[in-house]
Amino acid sequence: MSTVANQSEGTDSMIGIDVGGTFTDVIAVREGRIETRKVPATREAYLSVLEGAERADASRSSVLNHASTHGLNAIITRRLPKIAFLTTTGHRDLLDYARIWRPAEAAMDPSWRRSFSDVARPLVPRYLRRGVVERTQADGQLLVPLDEDQLRAELEVLRRCEVEGVAICFLNAFVNPTNEQVAQRIVREVLGDVACSISSETSPLARVYGRASTTVVDVIMKISYVAYNDHLTTGLEKIGFTGQLNYADSAATLVSADAAMRRPHRIVFSGPAAGTAACKHFGASIGDGELICVDVGGTSTDLSVVTGGAPYLNTTYELEHDLTVNSLSTSISTLGAGGGSIAWINDLGELRVGPDSAGGVPGPCCYGAGGTRPTITDACLLSGVLEADKFLGGEVPLHPDLAEAGFLSLETDGDLSRRVRDTWQLGVHNIAEGIVNLALAHGVNPVDYSLVAYGAAGPMLLPSVLDHLTVRRVVIPPHPGLFSALGLLTSDQVYSESRSAYTVLGADAVERVAELLAETEATLREQLVGVDPSAVTVTRSFDGRLYGQSWDTPFVEIPDGPVTEETVQTMIDRFHDTYERRNGTRFTTFPVEAVTFRVQAVVRTDKLTFEPLATRAATGGAPATSTTTVRHIYGDDVTATVVERPDLLSGDEIAGPAIVREAMSTTVVPPGRTVRVGRFGELVIS
Repeated sequence: MSTVANQSEGTDSMIGIDVGGTFTDVIAVREGRIETRKVPATREAYLSVLEGAERADASRSSVLNHASTHGLNAIITRRLPKIAFLTTTGHRDLLDYARIWRPAEAAMDPSWRRSFSDVARPLVPRYLRRGVVERTQADGQLLVPLDEDQLRAELEVLRRCEVEGVAICFLNAFVNPTNEQVAQRIVREVLGDVACSISSETSPLARVYGRASTTVVDVIMKISYVAYNDHLTTGLEKIGFTGQLNYADSAATLVSADAAMRRPHRIVFSGPAAGTAACKHFGASIGDGELICVDVGGTSTDLSVVTGGAPYLNTTYELEHDLTVNSLSTSISTLGAGGGSIAWINDLGELRVGPDSAGGVPGPCCYGAGGTRPTITDACLLSGVLEADKFLGGEVPLHPDLAEAGFLSLETDGDLSRRVRDTWQLGVHNIAEGIVNLALAHGVNPVDYSLVAYGAAGPMLLPSVLDHLTVRRVVIPPHPGLFSALGLLTSDQVYSESRSAYTVLGADAVERVAELLAETEATLREQLVGVDPSAVTVTRSFDGRLYGQSWDTPFVEIPDGPVTEETVQTMIDRFHDTYERRNGTRFTTFPVEAVTFRVQAVVRTDKLTFEPLATRAATGGAPATSTTTVRHIYGDDVTATVVERPDLLSGDEIAGPAIVREAMSTTVVPPGRTVRVGRFGELVIS
């Protein structure tokens, strides 16, 4: 199958690099051809990014788009800098009690504690959380002026503690930022050039805990990414890259490196979102806007939904339970299921698979890198689905004897065949269950959706999910093993600003709404200096609620143009329409209260598009095939047809059992199923 793509006019070359838990994926588009590479992930992630960029010959590229897990890993592993938190006196423990929400599984567990609480692994230890004498009222009036002398005394304590950064979040600062701005200036005077974020700039939104946690994460990311970005940009310069470096944010839109470093909390959770962006883009190409996106990697499975051609967006997301970040993000669920998921025996003697993963180091047993616990990848090798000498294009030789030893080491009954088969089936079942839960959470019926299978292990496992649930079809897109990286080449640059201001909508709110939108847009346009205005599209929206509700309905569109009484009435009507679509009810007699106003600037960028494949009817002949024996996973041994994906053309059909091999992934077609090649090279199993 051809690996040809179109590029927008004026683009000489683009590179997308996505850092995963096991591998760093690299996609390069050059002279209309897609080139792919996988680089083993390293502890210092920028090293694998630089290796991938060098292999892709970044010196010939004008754009490099990057999705990084560097900051996310820092928080998960608690490899954190020492930072302080300043807030209104009497409220320093708000980071500990958060929203007072428990996960469902801990509802009746008296010993449960948040993962970031003072008794666990706090992001900011209590002794570095200091109260500051000041108070701003909800209407923005200063009730208690900032006590500068008391603040300086607290900062002297922090100076002796050698903090590397300071997060500042005062009550109601989103309405009036004066005290935070003065405090930030004094921090500079006392502590010098330390990282310092204030909530009124980082997240000027209502609800103090979300502002506080976002500001803390922003400071941590500023410190964590300074060295990372410096190493990355310096390394790219050494290999001759002189183009534009962009980071992907948590909604998979792009932001320049400079802008990303100013508000790095936006880019914490970028990798999984890039896969959803790729699905949306490819779905538009094949005329399918109803997709369940399933990215099965080495460590985890990321699930998301595209409905009507658009992914679900959230206004906040969680890094851990109740650890929230106020940033637009794609709605993604993550399972501890992947090619590296470990098979183990529980206390009852039952076989379980995951959520623990062998990761990239030491990796599955068959990698020969020290791993001794069997994984799904080991099962795929022993079954014959994977070939020992062709894994990752032959770059990583696999060792069947080590995989077999890993399974035989399990303390359980059953022969080797039973252990391999049960590991495979449990891995498939875990993913199927996750898909059902995702569909229920979003209120969609899987029967109406196509399942997009990507990630290195997705095409291996997901066709077998058809035995456990009913979906319209399974679609394996081109380059599934690096599909998230490909998504980095399908997005625009997006800049956004938002601010909260509780405003009951009506004729008397026209002036207030106009003022808020003008201020927000002015702040946004400060980020667009040097950008061609003709390439920019500005959109406006608001999050609203029925007056008296405690939750918001987000992303209600605001009409373009000057704000008039008609504009405000349209906002009210659109709120009721959006509310009815989401909730099935309409309450037009209730006043509508706007909570948060959003302005977004989309800067159009060059994107990758796919060239249609030639059809088999036009060329004649048939794809070259061979056969192999698939053992264990179907009970009895079966003979499967083997075909190389680059040999396939549009319209080809192959009956299962079959295996479709390509350099970075393997597709398994179960017995009784048929795979058909679509117009753009997608493999369709229905």
